[in-house]
Amino acid sequence: MKKVLFAVALVMGLGSSAAFANNMASDVEIVAMVNEFKPIDIKELPQAVQDAIKKDYAESTIKEAAVEVAEDGVKTYKVTLVDAVGTESVVFFNEKGEMLK
Repeated sequence: MKKVLFAVALVMGLGSSAAFANNMASDVEIVAMVNEFKPIDIKELPQAVQDAIKKDYAESTIKEAAVEVAEDGVKTYKVTLVDAVGTESVVFFNEKGEMLK
């Protein structure tokens, strides 16, 4: 009987120490840099972006535009387009007028 109680106590002791092992605090911190798009006037879009839209989206009109400037100074343009049916789509361009995926 003593051996059974000892075995049960041993198993409970080992089980509880494993349960508390997961409660340790972690010193890892995840930092994500999120830039935000700021609305701009459609006239402020670079000519290369305007030309790309005229070429690739001739049937669409520009509803709104926004720009995001990364820490390294690279600008990304977010353009909301509306087609002839009224469907909106969002397209991203770099300063050279190249569409980003």
